[in-house]
Amino acid sequence: MANQSRWSGYKQSLAAISARTGAPLPSLILSFGILHEITAIVPLVGVFYGARTLGIGERIVTSVIDNQQGVLNHSGDDNVSVSWAKQKMRTWVEEGDQWAIRIGRRYGIFGYEKREPGTKDSVEEMTRVSGHLAGDVANAVVAYGVTKALIPVRIAASIYLSPMFSRGVVEPIRKAILQPFRKRL
Repeated sequence: MANQSRWSGYKQSLAAISARTGAPLPSLILSFGILHEITAIVPLVGVFYGARTLGIGERIVTSVIDNQQGVLNHSGDDNVSVSWAKQKMRTWVEEGDQWAIRIGRRYGIFGYEKREPGTKDSVEEMTRVSGHLAGDVANAVVAYGVTKALIPVRIAASIYLSPMFSRGVVEPIRKAILQPFRKRL
């Protein structure tokens, strides 16, 4: 019972959004999921090719990985926030490196050889061995980091555009698929 009352507020809010926008709730949820993925793929590809064209991927990754020279030398909250931001960027670089290795080995891109189907790579071992990020791997890492940094914007855009996408794309497709299965009167 307590669990049911815990979710009732969310259910009522979602039902109100569905009624206000004129889009069924399942369609809104599917629309959000599709838009969230689109808002991940577009900046990922765009930033990758932008960093490649401008030749800035390796410089950005190097500046993030380098020593703590970017941290402010005075005491106060600025020092803590800069350290936190630099640490967060380092985490994204490490995650991006692992992501680039996995994707690179799976599809034979970013300068990695395509692995045989069914074989498993030790991504952590490859990350330790690779050491220096350069070329397309650095560009992929930058694209990954920027896409991660844009998560709040991506979520907001997905929420804002979901009702319109639901009414304009998802619902017409759903109706077209279900039309042959409906009884004719």
